[in-house]
Amino acid sequence: MAKHPSSSKSPKPAPDQNNAIILEFDDNHLLAQLVGEHDRYLARIEQGLDVSVASRGNKMAITGSKDAQSAAKSALLDLYARLKKGLDVTEGEVDGAIRMAGSAPAEDGSRGSVSGNSEMIVTKRRRITPRSTNQAVYVKSLRTHELVFGLGPAGTGKTYLAVANAVAMLIENKVDRLILARPAVEAGEKLGFLPGDMRDKIDPYLRPLYDALYDMLPAEEVVKRLENGEIEVAALAFMRGRTLSNAAIILDEAQNTTPVQMKMLLTRMGENSRMAVTGDLSQIDLPLGVRSGLHEAVDILKGVKGIDFIHFGEADVVRHPLVTRIVKAYGEHDREKQLALKSRKS
Repeated sequence: MAKHPSSSKSPKPAPDQNNAIILEFDDNHLLAQLVGEHDRYLARIEQGLDVSVASRGNKMAITGSKDAQSAAKSALLDLYARLKKGLDVTEGEVDGAIRMAGSAPAEDGSRGSVSGNSEMIVTKRRRITPRSTNQAVYVKSLRTHELVFGLGPAGTGKTYLAVANAVAMLIENKVDRLILARPAVEAGEKLGFLPGDMRDKIDPYLRPLYDALYDMLPAEEVVKRLENGEIEVAALAFMRGRTLSNAAIILDEAQNTTPVQMKMLLTRMGENSRMAVTGDLSQIDLPLGVRSGLHEAVDILKGVKGIDFIHFGEADVVRHPLVTRIVKAYGEHDREKQLALKSRKS
């Protein structure tokens, strides 16, 4: 395709032809990136939003139900706007645009965006934008609340976005330290059989946090900041007795804390600190009969000023599409078990 000069104008829908929505784009080079190799991104949008999209030259014709056409138009324009800002479009962004365009519009009629909106998080290795409406709400909450609970199944971006936001705060000198903590559920007999000292034994439990850090900062910078104490990755037990000031604090896998541990960490917050607590209440690994500290905190802290709770669901899973279906299947199975249990009791 010939490349047309790029302009600052956004693509505008042309008049309808045969009940189709017609979109016209001003840069064929960006349009080629939008549709993807062998039109694979276009096919993904067609399948995800139940529309047909015919592309010819610099125009696209979208056919389908009115709502589906509107969602597809929103997704395509959103992805095109992302490309015009110099941001990459991958399958993840396409799936995110589909997810957000297919969600219910806000009160003002607008839909979520992956095009680099005000919820973008900039780190040294990545520019991260939300891939679901709940993710956008979550990022905004992390920036406006002192304590945020991110609750929901695996793959919804709870921890990843919290780490990204904390890294951005550290880069921008809004905090002096980044502290990442996780409970080591097996911190009893089973850890004793692992080789090395206590830190060596606990390190495998913290590996996902290290992975997120290396995704956002150059490796040498992660090592340097770990050595000088600007970044600390530690088991929750190491937080006892400390006051954490001028810090961004993240507690991951919080469903596996006891009530005493949860209260201990929440009361560590010092001046100019922000905290994110993430967990999945359907994946508690505590011994039978031990109540989750996260479950108790959710019950006790609702309505407390300065605290926000963001609940993620199956629709927010941003990993491989199969993961979404797996999470949904397990969710349905759990709901059936609960219904069966209630019927036996009644």
